Amino acid sequence: MTANMTFDALKEAVKSGEIDTVLACFVDMQGRLMGKRFHAVNFVETSFKETHCCNYLLATDLEMATPDGYASTSWETGYGDYIMAPDLSTIRPMPWLEGTAMVLCDILDHHTHAPVPHDPRAMLKKQVKRLKALGFDAMMATELEFFLFEKSFEEIRKGGFQDLTPISGYNEDYHILQTSKEEHVMRPIRNHLFAAGLPIENTKGEAEAGQEELNIRYADALDCADHHTIAKHAIKEIAWQQGHAASFLPKWHKDRVGSSSHVHQSLWKDGQPAFYDKSAKLGMSKLMEHYMAGLIAYAPDYTFFLAPYINSYKRFAKGTFAPTKTVWSVDNRTAGFRLCGDGTKGVRVECRIGGSDLNPYLAQAAMLAAGIKGIEDKMTLAPATTGDVYEDAKAADIPQTLRAATETLRNSAFLRDAFGEEVITHYTRCAEWEQEEFDRVVTDWEIARGFERA
Repeated sequence: MTANMTFDALKEAVKSGEIDTVLACFVDMQGRLMGKRFHAVNFVETSFKETHCCNYLLATDLEMATPDGYASTSWETGYGDYIMAPDLSTIRPMPWLEGTAMVLCDILDHHTHAPVPHDPRAMLKKQVKRLKALGFDAMMATELEFFLFEKSFEEIRKGGFQDLTPISGYNEDYHILQTSKEEHVMRPIRNHLFAAGLPIENTKGEAEAGQEELNIRYADALDCADHHTIAKHAIKEIAWQQGHAASFLPKWHKDRVGSSSHVHQSLWKDGQPAFYDKSAKLGMSKLMEHYMAGLIAYAPDYTFFLAPYINSYKRFAKGTFAPTKTVWSVDNRTAGFRLCGDGTKGVRVECRIGGSDLNPYLAQAAMLAAGIKGIEDKMTLAPATTGDVYEDAKAADIPQTLRAATETLRNSAFLRDAFGEEVITHYTRCAEWEQEEFDRVVTDWEIARGFERA
């Protein structure tokens, strides 16, 4: 695997002409890469120190609208600048783009040069720092599920998003023949990302026609989020290069299963798995029990960070492998939280709630904050649930709508304490705006259902 490039290596590649473009990127609230394309010579001579962007970029929606109601930025305050500070440890080649390297940036206040508290990367760094103060490192991995379609983004958009035909005609879960037909997309995804320094494990067909999964080896929390974001971006670009669309919409069709982004997590101490106790039941240490108790108890509070859009909640359906309950079980895919690797040093908890549309920095930060709360308060883990969790009437429900998740976010004292009042108020406004935008729309379903018969 190619490691990240050092700044000196980048300068040599620029000098030799191997690299002529540097993407300076940051991650917005939606988990997308935003930024600028620098001529590489300019970047290595001056712009490696800092560049600037408009502060509305951390207060916008998927359409790049400028909603009102944000304290951090507005028309009244004139939409000023943030500093984009390149994190030179994140320089890497982007082999699927000719002559191109990229670097991730942290977002700083233009006047104080302090981190912007609602910057997703800053939010994750804050929780990682809290955890380190307790003596632990978070090791995490995310699974990226998505759909490949026969047509390109442009063709689908011009067709009004009506003719959505997956790249395969049948469920391809673990299917080698069908996935061989998709290797013109999936092989370059694996190889380009590996060459970019991401620890790629494998790809596989998922449990629906045209559905794919990419697995990346676990890493510390910040690297995991970086890997997820870069991979998601690359998948879209590489699919586009091959004439196809790749979509991370969690539920694109009512009769198809959705796409998730399961998050695996464990804590380590001094290079050893702190969740493992060989003498304990299932190999779970007391630390793991406390962490999981917090993770589960506060799941309703942070559900917005796992399911940030109206469509996110369409995925939570019985019998689809997407969870509906906030309980844990042992190696049971009907539960919101699954214990994996029980009895081994690889024991970990998998959160199955998050959809493929989540922002990994926000999701991981929120879950770490919940786990830390469980550790600090020595919370007691309830017994594991068994059997078909969908049918467990006693199990607590995951918030079933964005409106419900917005209210649990708004009223969460735990999250306000962990991230700060202004940060949770900021993301509550983000959630409100998404709901307001949807509420203004007249859907195709309403028209077809009531046009003649109402």
